[in-house]
Amino acid sequence: MLAKRIIPCLDIKDGQTVKGTNFVNLRQAGDPVELGRAYSEQGADELVFLDITASHEGRKTFTDLVKRVAANISIPFTVGGGINELGDVERLLNAGADKVSINSSAIRNPNLIDEIAKNFGSQVCVVAVDAKLGDNGLWKCFLNGGRIETEKELMTWTLEAQERGAGEILFTSMNHDGVKTGYANEALAQLADGLSIPVIASGGAGTPEHFRDAFTLGKADAALAASVFHFGEIKISELKSYLCAQGITMRI
Repeated sequence: MLAKRIIPCLDIKDGQTVKGTNFVNLRQAGDPVELGRAYSEQGADELVFLDITASHEGRKTFTDLVKRVAANISIPFTVGGGINELGDVERLLNAGADKVSINSSAIRNPNLIDEIAKNFGSQVCVVAVDAKLGDNGLWKCFLNGGRIETEKELMTWTLEAQERGAGEILFTSMNHDGVKTGYANEALAQLADGLSIPVIASGGAGTPEHFRDAFTLGKADAALAASVFHFGEIKISELKSYLCAQGITMRI
């Protein structure tokens, strides 16, 4: 069985790491270079860097900051935010990213997924999906860091992304983001059962048990978290030891 992955996420705003609840009420969480180095040393399997206001502000991701983070880590590195064309992907890969994460731009221009997969390989293309569960029981996808609702439904859109060449799906439940009550395991399991590419769980981590449930109940391939790592509530080495004891295959 493939080892499950633990992925800290650096949400970047104005060059600093921030973390909010349900995508709002952001607070400072530290220097991204220092955090990235610490997570790499602590045994994180990968690192995700999301410039969370780039799309909303209509600008490109901070290349220099990506270079500085990449120079201080020795684990796979995914970068997202403000990626709208192949030139952006090339620029970030040259800056040290191993993969790129596209969200708003993929919904606005689904052909971008095809182009990235064709030019750089599916393994480079992570399609991130910010979705919210509505009163009607449907998960609707959102643009611009959760600011704009679209007509796209979670399962339909992720299937299309897979068909176009996405290598992974990073699913963030906006209902669960920062609340620390657990991941959206029912939706995760539906994605895992319906897709043939890896699914990364995001939104809701508060305890080691939540990670366990994401892997067992949610059938996720990886679990991403931010505040529990940034503020020292959960240590990665201890989390991995706990998960191994629960019978979940981890890289130690």
